[in-house]
Amino acid sequence: METEHRPWGYYEVLADAPDHKVKRIIVFPGKRLSLQRHRRRSEHWYILQGQALATIDDRKITLCPGQAVDIPVRASHRIANRGAVNVAFIEVQTGDYFGEDDIERIEDDFGRS
Repeated sequence: METEHRPWGYYEVLADAPDHKVKRIIVFPGKRLSLQRHRRRSEHWYILQGQALATIDDRKITLCPGQAVDIPVRASHRIANRGAVNVAFIEVQTGDYFGEDDIERIEDDFGRS
């Protein structure tokens, strides 16, 4: 299983097919992913552990284990962990391209562009 480490945590790719990609993502306490959007894929997040704060465009949604949210193509989004335990979630990407270069970062805590 491919594991990619990031400043906010890490992810494992569970499936990578022409029509979808599935990741298991861990966000460490006090960390958040960049505010970003994608031109070629939508995402579905299903929370497994912890309490997450999802931002989708102008909405902020608190998510607990067993809850899910959909992120449409081109919607700005991020997920944050404001709790004391890791947030774990499954991300299902659908679209026609799943490369990391389809990330347009709008805001990033770690200075990435």
